[in-house]
Amino acid sequence: MFFFVIPAKAGIQLVFMIAPKTALWLIALLVILRAVMSLMLPLTADEAYYWLWSQHLAAGYYDHPPAIAYLIRFGCAIFGENRFGVRFAGLVLSLPATWFVFAAARQLLGDRGRAMLAALIFNLALIMAADLMAATPDMPSIVTASAFLYCLTQVDRNRAWWLAAGAAAGLSLLSKYSALFLGAGALLWLVIARRRMLATPWPWAGAALAVLIFLPNLLWQSQNHWMTFAFQFGRVAQTGPFTLRYLFEFLGAQIGLITPLILVLAGFGFVRAVKNRDALLLPAMLIAPALVYFLIHALNDRVQGNWTSFLFPAIAILAASGNWQSWCAKLALPLAGLMLAALYGQALLEIAPRNREPVARVLGAGFPELADDIATDHPTIVTTDYQTTAWLRFYQPQMPVVQVNEAFRFPWGRAPVLAGPLYYLTEDKRDDAASLKPYFDITAPRLVDTMRAGYPVSHYRLYPLSAPKGNLPGKMP
Repeated sequence: MFFFVIPAKAGIQLVFMIAPKTALWLIALLVILRAVMSLMLPLTADEAYYWLWSQHLAAGYYDHPPAIAYLIRFGCAIFGENRFGVRFAGLVLSLPATWFVFAAARQLLGDRGRAMLAALIFNLALIMAADLMAATPDMPSIVTASAFLYCLTQVDRNRAWWLAAGAAAGLSLLSKYSALFLGAGALLWLVIARRRMLATPWPWAGAALAVLIFLPNLLWQSQNHWMTFAFQFGRVAQTGPFTLRYLFEFLGAQIGLITPLILVLAGFGFVRAVKNRDALLLPAMLIAPALVYFLIHALNDRVQGNWTSFLFPAIAILAASGNWQSWCAKLALPLAGLMLAALYGQALLEIAPRNREPVARVLGAGFPELADDIATDHPTIVTTDYQTTAWLRFYQPQMPVVQVNEAFRFPWGRAPVLAGPLYYLTEDKRDDAASLKPYFDITAPRLVDTMRAGYPVSHYRLYPLSAPKGNLPGKMP
């Protein structure tokens, strides 16, 4: 099903490759599956949080640059304030992102069949199935990284493509600051393989255009105490003692998200590219700075598995460059397909139900029903974490919700108007009732669980509160 044999020519070994038409149909099927999952799966807490951003558009936010907020606003303007509207932009943008990967691979590998294989790998790996569907900053970061890679494959043909690369880099910076690693990788590639280009104005013009596009967020940062820079780049300094624990966590996450054999094939492709210094040196060097940083950072602190998602366009091309006659390559796509089917099955059908199942917890399964139940009393809900705040605001937009801490996350917030009974809602692991005692009299909580398939997903506590003793420090987000 997945492979056919290209007839051997003299001196050329048989190579197993996927049929281009088959690859195209499989990519279309994967896009349709992502659309179905977008319609049916609940929003993660982060998606609901970024939806809150989209209600108050700005040039920047505490956690990330603003691109995801504008994309969510675009989708919701068409389809309404629902999960499909929130995720719609990612489904649309996955199509040009796939084309960018295909076109870049065709330029670098010189083979349409391998280019289609790279595009299929790009859509099949778990990390893309999740991040191209979820409305998080990783989604536009992946799309713009794909465009940046493609533009760089064209600069030998026409130097003016540096301007397009600069535009892609600027948009990537408006998506997520990890785009700086791509810039470092492009500079590394220039120094190693295209040093003469540095003597021309084109790379510098592209860099200037990137800064110009990024300028609105820079201005916003300068007016808001550089809060996003402090939050994101402060992680570099906030490291603990040396340990191998986080390194193994990071490697394990990449094995699972990229899928094991695709990661192996990409690793071999990376080594060959560095050794041979051929056309594939470009994707290899785009990966290198971020890879070195993440490996070093993982020796002292946790590296989230999704942080590498913007590197996957280059990873997919390196994986497609290998010897697809090997047993590893023959099993890579079927194994990735099985892992993706298991993930979708677990997320949608709960094929292996159990207490506090991780996928259900990430998706907030059962939270819409919990929010509906709470809303019947027409209360005002007090919170102390942005996840609970965001879910409540998305599922019950008419219910007053006051987060009494982290005001920096909601600079647009307004003074709370308290109506109806007051409750404090918190997940058990985030319980911070003690911080509310200066403002309320608190009584014993009611324990409430979010449920799926008869199993508890998360444990929540609902505390009845007295009338406030004074002005609350929080805002209505």
